[in-house]
Amino acid sequence: MINGDTKYWIAVASKDHVKTGIAEGIAQACHGKSSPLKRMKKGDFVIYYSGKQTMGKPDKCQEFTALGKVIDDEIYQFQVSEDFCPSRRNIAFEQCNDTSILPLINDLDFIQNKKSWGYPFRFGFFEINQHDFDLISSQMLQNYA
Repeated sequence: MINGDTKYWIAVASKDHVKTGIAEGIAQACHGKSSPLKRMKKGDFVIYYSGKQTMGKPDKCQEFTALGKVIDDEIYQFQVSEDFCPSRRNIAFEQCNDTSILPLINDLDFIQNKKSWGYPFRFGFFEINQHDFDLISSQMLQNYA
């Protein structure tokens, strides 16, 4: 159910981290910070973009790698290791295809400078409009309807 209050978000993470998040049904953003997660509300949608295959390695990915819906209003911390306790949100992820950004760049409103299309992703987490969400999600959900 999409209503006028629904917001759409892009979160940036390496593909290996996104796939772990899908398996656990959670979202993390900006190295475990809580502030991006607090901007999301129950019923909002999040799309993950992965510039890299693996964190800290140069292998490019340049794909949208997950699509999900925020299922509650809870933000919680989870002890991953002795020195890392990131904030998380519960997400219901859809079965979808990893989708290259390259054919979509010219049609995405959030990319204002098409030559420097990677610029918006440096923020790690940002809101997009429904047009961009519909364009990306329609490609990701193709053959899963």
